[in-house]
Amino acid sequence: MADKTYTQSPWDLSDLFSGVDDPKIETTFDEINRGLDAFETYREQLTPKISTDRFMEIIKTYEQIFRKMLQLGGFAELKFSADTQDQNAQALVARVTQFQAEASNKTLFFNLWWKSLEDQDAQPLLDASGDYRYWLETIRNFKDFTLSEPEEKIVNIKDVTGSNALNMLYDSITNRYVFKLTVDGEEVEMTRGEVSALVRDANPDLRAKAYQELFRVYEADAPILGQIYQAIARDWRNENITLRGFKSPVAVRNLANDIPDSVIETLLDVTRQNTKHFQRFFQLKAKRLGMAKLRRYDIYAPVAQSDKTYSYDEAAKIVLESFNEFHPKFAGLAQQILDANHIDSEIRKGKMSGAFCATITPDLTPWVLLNYQGRPDDVATMAHELGHGIHSLMAQDHTAFTQHACLPLAETASTFAEMMLVDKLLKEETDEAVRRDLLYRQMDDAFATILRQTYFSMFEQTAHDLIAKGAQVNDIADAYLENLKSEFGDAVEISDEFRWEWVMIPHFYGMPFYVYAYAFGQLLVLSLYKQYQAEGESFKPRYMQILAAGGSIAPVQLLANAGIDVTTAEFWQGGYDVIDEMVTTLENMD
Repeated sequence: MADKTYTQSPWDLSDLFSGVDDPKIETTFDEINRGLDAFETYREQLTPKISTDRFMEIIKTYEQIFRKMLQLGGFAELKFSADTQDQNAQALVARVTQFQAEASNKTLFFNLWWKSLEDQDAQPLLDASGDYRYWLETIRNFKDFTLSEPEEKIVNIKDVTGSNALNMLYDSITNRYVFKLTVDGEEVEMTRGEVSALVRDANPDLRAKAYQELFRVYEADAPILGQIYQAIARDWRNENITLRGFKSPVAVRNLANDIPDSVIETLLDVTRQNTKHFQRFFQLKAKRLGMAKLRRYDIYAPVAQSDKTYSYDEAAKIVLESFNEFHPKFAGLAQQILDANHIDSEIRKGKMSGAFCATITPDLTPWVLLNYQGRPDDVATMAHELGHGIHSLMAQDHTAFTQHACLPLAETASTFAEMMLVDKLLKEETDEAVRRDLLYRQMDDAFATILRQTYFSMFEQTAHDLIAKGAQVNDIADAYLENLKSEFGDAVEISDEFRWEWVMIPHFYGMPFYVYAYAFGQLLVLSLYKQYQAEGESFKPRYMQILAAGGSIAPVQLLANAGIDVTTAEFWQGGYDVIDEMVTTLENMD
């Protein structure tokens, strides 16, 4: 590790395909088609008394088709993310999306048959299904919300030219944006990632200008982006409430996550009761910055004049060292991703903003997208995304259906990885200004991950309800501004242009009601990290067991096995008690 030098580069996708013109792509399409033709011959064999051997043969055949489909779809999405303006990548995404819908329709009969089985007939098959068991159980969870085969086929096809197409349109529009700011007397063109980094700048005027430029560009297209959002929300309601019979828009996501509605309602209720801790923090930060009150522009302002930056090589080594101090296996798995050249870390026009980790199939090393600029929060983002990769690799012995943890648990390893990194930086940093900045950044990140995301989730519920009642784009913007005022109380001054922030949040478009997963994961990790600090080495096997389970166990059960009861308000309050302690520590420093 010490001898190796890590440099920023695009990622290498050759473990999937060499390029959009790779002949293997057409071969894979052909192999999937042949597999689908063979799979359809199983239709007549699906009876209530099917043998367990034949049932397992069918499932394993299904998984082989699914893996090839994941490779095609994964490659297309990664190519598109690397350059959202690449027409070849756009065309491949569109082709694969259409193909996936058609393939889904050809295998749909299995899914519907499995849901239709009586419990007494399904039980012996579940008992014989090994690692496929939890996946099969989750399919049956949707039994009461399933349509007829012709209707399900229509929904699949409709999504290709409906919500999927709208999301690609949103991505294509917003990732071509160019932002212009005057820095040191010179006008500079920037990507969203570059201008967003300035909201953490020490200069308050530059922070305000960065936000204002973001909103200037997004607000110009707000009527269009708002219409896209309305169409996606209506589509979500039409399918899931009108046709399928879910009781609320968020209940769809909750069932997909296999989290009871009551758990999420409790999480949101406890959050409302604990906004005071973050508002105390904002008042403390204002005092530290010499301001009577924070502006919304100043939420992420550094509290100390620290211009410390990290080269990409330094960042990679610090992150690997922090993982190694917890467990050498973690460092080894993260290094596997770096050594495979599966990270796209460059800043480029047209490249998707933000960061993510993409796990394609269990046998392939995950890919990570970063927009690395050398700031401390970029190092934290690297730790976060590599944490996701570690989670996937810890669970790589599972099937393609059971490797992925549900969304709320998917944030566990990534958030824990960030906390390990910050602990290491705090331990080694001698500059008091940098230490103070790190502690404040830890609270900044807790706000961004917990309070901000839960209020996002509350806004989504409001927005979906408003759209169902015929609300206009301006009405949604008004509701968002009211949501912000409730979130910040009297502690922060909110400028009117923040009413357009919601059109900048891709998750609202591409993954409705995803966002509470961040708060769920962060509060869970605060609890886990407290256990780690109290127990030391004895904690590690239990934590690693959670990660290694992937998506093979129901999340509430998996956590219960680790002594965590997420169904109670007391559990969530415990996370906010840690936030309270963090704020008190900062108050005592000042």
